[in-house]
Amino acid sequence: MATLKRDDGVELYFEVHGPESEAAPTLLLTHGYSATSHMWRGQVEPLSKAHRLVIWDMRGHGRSDSPDDPALYSEPATVADMAALLDHVGAETAIVGGLSLGGYMSLAFHRVHPARVKALLIIDTGPGYKNDEARAGWNRTSLKTAERYETEGLGVLASGSPERRQARHRSAQGLALAARGMLTQRDAGVITSLPHIRAPSLVVVGAEDAPFLAASDYMASKIPGAKMAVIDGAGHAVNIDRPEAFNAAILDFLGGLGR
Repeated sequence: MATLKRDDGVELYFEVHGPESEAAPTLLLTHGYSATSHMWRGQVEPLSKAHRLVIWDMRGHGRSDSPDDPALYSEPATVADMAALLDHVGAETAIVGGLSLGGYMSLAFHRVHPARVKALLIIDTGPGYKNDEARAGWNRTSLKTAERYETEGLGVLASGSPERRQARHRSAQGLALAARGMLTQRDAGVITSLPHIRAPSLVVVGAEDAPFLAASDYMASKIPGAKMAVIDGAGHAVNIDRPEAFNAAILDFLGGLGR
């Protein structure tokens, strides 16, 4: 078990798999909201053969700390956590990606640290909203999610998608605070950054993940040169629903980065 203590006192759980040499490309994968690094178990073996794979639990999730202070949960704090993890493993640059909230945070990371991103993997993700009313609707849903964890506890996970059902968390309150501070969105910064992305990018979505199909099409059209992979027979947890097809799409993209 490896942990990294941040300047604000929050301790983050992380794992590093693959070659010990810092010459191997680093791949940082971030899980979705109310999931954990465990969701990437089916990717550890294939993706760590040629890459240093870093997976971690976001604050409020899994084996990372769940501080009581709501101010410690935010998009900037999460982006800073990602940068600190890369610093800790000695990676100046990395392939950065994630699913759902993890994909959104990967885009947010690129917005702040574009020079550190060799490539982007955006998986079953939305880029946020230009429209204030649409963003407010998303935030109302996020706050209702927080209220459910506050009133019902971790039992909420049982009705979620596969990456949530398999997750193990220490604190329902941590998930509630993460929904309030990290799942909610403050501005249109991420979505308006898409046309300015120069890193090679792969957008992946499950063919049955209806809420994210249009968003995936939008990102693939707005990010210059982006590639898109639609995985048949998969829902929101595309890497769990169809691991072989998902891994093949990721490995094909990663293989092309060197060509």
